[in-house]
Amino acid sequence: MKTAFKLSVLAAAMSCTIATPVFAQDAAATPTAEEELAAMRAQLQALVSRIDQLETELEQTQAAQADQDAVIAANAEAVAQPAPEPKPAAVLEKSGWSFKPRGRLMFDAGTVNAPDSVDADTGFGNEVRRARLGASGDLPGGFGYKFELDFAGNEVEAADAILTYEDGDFEVTVGHHNNFQSLEELTSSLHTSFIERAAFTDAFGFERRIGLSASYEAGIVLAQAGVFTDNFDDTGTDNRGVDGRLVVMPKLGNTQLHLGGSLHYNELGEEDATVRYRQRPLVHFTSTRFVNTGNLGADSEFGAGLEAAAIAGPFHAVAEGYWQNVDMPLSENPTFFGGYAEVGYFLTGGDTRGYKGGKFDRTKPANPVGEGGFGSLQFNLRYDHLDLNDAGILGGVQNGYQASLVWKPTDYTLFSVNYGRMDYKDAVIPTADGDTDYGVDAFGVRAQVDF
Repeated sequence: MKTAFKLSVLAAAMSCTIATPVFAQDAAATPTAEEELAAMRAQLQALVSRIDQLETELEQTQAAQADQDAVIAANAEAVAQPAPEPKPAAVLEKSGWSFKPRGRLMFDAGTVNAPDSVDADTGFGNEVRRARLGASGDLPGGFGYKFELDFAGNEVEAADAILTYEDGDFEVTVGHHNNFQSLEELTSSLHTSFIERAAFTDAFGFERRIGLSASYEAGIVLAQAGVFTDNFDDTGTDNRGVDGRLVVMPKLGNTQLHLGGSLHYNELGEEDATVRYRQRPLVHFTSTRFVNTGNLGADSEFGAGLEAAAIAGPFHAVAEGYWQNVDMPLSENPTFFGGYAEVGYFLTGGDTRGYKGGKFDRTKPANPVGEGGFGSLQFNLRYDHLDLNDAGILGGVQNGYQASLVWKPTDYTLFSVNYGRMDYKDAVIPTADGDTDYGVDAFGVRAQVDF
């Protein structure tokens, strides 16, 4: 291209040069051949120099244009591909701070069917079981925090409200939190296999309390202990309690094992203090309790629990037993018992029940909805027993035979169907003809989301 350009310019220059002497010959004397040849050479040399200069300038212009085109293309690509979202939490973490919003919403509905002659709150029911909002994060120096409020039931209640300090395997917690009663109670409601926990956890009044606790986890051993007063709603009481739990959690190949035990002592501290143990039939939206000790005058409570669980691929099994002894100043001290045995299996390939820190954790579907999969589908069976009869107290016996089907489309969404057959002995609500031994059917569904 450069050669053709030079030849075309030279041809034009030669034609102009040849025409110039002919025109000059008419105006003046004819120059010699050497003079004409020298003049032509000088003009050609000037033209070649000018061509070289123009070519250099053209190359520079083309290079600049190429750079400009590359910048334009890069900008166009950046516009076509959205910039990554900012991560303020990561920036905060550089200085030891972080902030994570938290929340969960659970909506339950279902029915409770009892004999027609039983005067109880049965039939259809529904409720917002939990509606929590809060935040958690880290603070400089190894500290952390977590705070959640629950807006369900037309009330505002505090769930976890804690400040923590962590140093390696050791963690200290102060504030409103669970006091290590059992595997079932410590497992988040987000990750349980039924819409309600085992009957004994609610019957024996397991709840969060204000206290100071310490936890040590190293290898397969987890040790937890704490001192507690009462929950946020009962800060005016003189309750004082001590709780401890020890867990061993070895792995045998791909099987996660869990073996644990706990002890609990609660000093009621008031002269006319009472306790009451009772429980609903599987679902929470009914106010009816078919087993109920009524108010018992008591000085203190002592509880002991045993835990065992195994997770092997899609299969899990878990069993717990808990004994609650009541120190009653005016009568014999009764000991009540509750426990359950459960098995579960994932019907979808690649899924397993989560486990972390001595409790069940989040199930993460191997093939979630939105990524070409169905999510996880889990089937569970449970036998749930609660005995509130002892030492002359007839609170009733509840035997529950329960099944659940849990579908998780994604990590943070869940739909569950639950059925329970409750067989009662010495129920506190008799039939019209005075019978206290009968059965109750409970059916419940849940829709759940959390973040």
